[in-house]
Amino acid sequence: MHAMVLERAGAPLVLREREVPAPGPGEVLIEIAACGVCRTDLHVLDGELPDPVLPLVPGHEIVGRVAALGAGVANLTLGERVGVPWLGFTCGVCPYCRSERENLCDRPLFTGYTRNGGYATHTIADARFCFPLPADGDPVALAPLLCAGLIGWRSYRKAGPGAELGIYGFGAAAHILCQVAVWQGRRVYAFTRPGDEAAQDFARRLGAAWAGGSDASPPEPLDAAIIFAPVGALVPAALAAVKKGGRVVCGGIHMSDIPRFSYSLLWEERELVSVANLTRADAREFLAVAPKAGVATATVPYPLARANEALADLREGRLQGAAVLVPGE
Repeated sequence: MHAMVLERAGAPLVLREREVPAPGPGEVLIEIAACGVCRTDLHVLDGELPDPVLPLVPGHEIVGRVAALGAGVANLTLGERVGVPWLGFTCGVCPYCRSERENLCDRPLFTGYTRNGGYATHTIADARFCFPLPADGDPVALAPLLCAGLIGWRSYRKAGPGAELGIYGFGAAAHILCQVAVWQGRRVYAFTRPGDEAAQDFARRLGAAWAGGSDASPPEPLDAAIIFAPVGALVPAALAAVKKGGRVVCGGIHMSDIPRFSYSLLWEERELVSVANLTRADAREFLAVAPKAGVATATVPYPLARANEALADLREGRLQGAAVLVPGE
């Protein structure tokens, strides 16, 4: 097999040849057809998330087929198409797991961070954390659903049912959630990097009622806002944009420091909350909703060996939608 490997934080990924691993009890070997490139991967590569298991194969938006079954696997079959998300294992016994909050598990493993992920031709995954996918779907189009979609969906549900929804950072997650929100009859206000007219036009094409720079105020007060961009300075901006009783959801795993802001921005029962990881229930729910909403992902495919280029394009904001690595190219 081949894999793009992170050998030390801050270094470019290196293409390596390895032996194809054998699945252990409860595991499956997956032959990968596509793997999305997520901003969280940048946080891992840059050392902003602590203690990755090095050397590491990043990537947690995996689409592939089951190539081998470990002992005891009964929920999957050989050749079945599956998706593998960020949450790759939970202990099942800690207070969070026992109270249906496995996203907060005390002893989790994360795909592409604390266990090897999908920037490769093959990977090993816990069968309990693999999700069946349509057998005839385009794997490149499906890949962004496994994180941008799933974490986006959890953030979206946290935002509540209000009609006026702001989204800060119009990238992979936002372009998926915008389609769901429009399908549900909500009005979406898209905030991009100031001056990024291409991203603003992209948001309007997906049905956003308004699009502008993150330094602008929306034309209407918002019921809620989701921040996908990892920029702490957007927190007070979003709080200023929401109505009394409104909620601001921070949807990323990492964010730069939030600057000091006046209590008046939080007063009147505004709320500021974060989202951590996902649950398997989130995945089942969203993967059922996405086809009903007619979600169509915008993707830019890259051969596996060009993973560093894909990451650079994501970092510099040169993408509309999501980058996806294709091992067979």
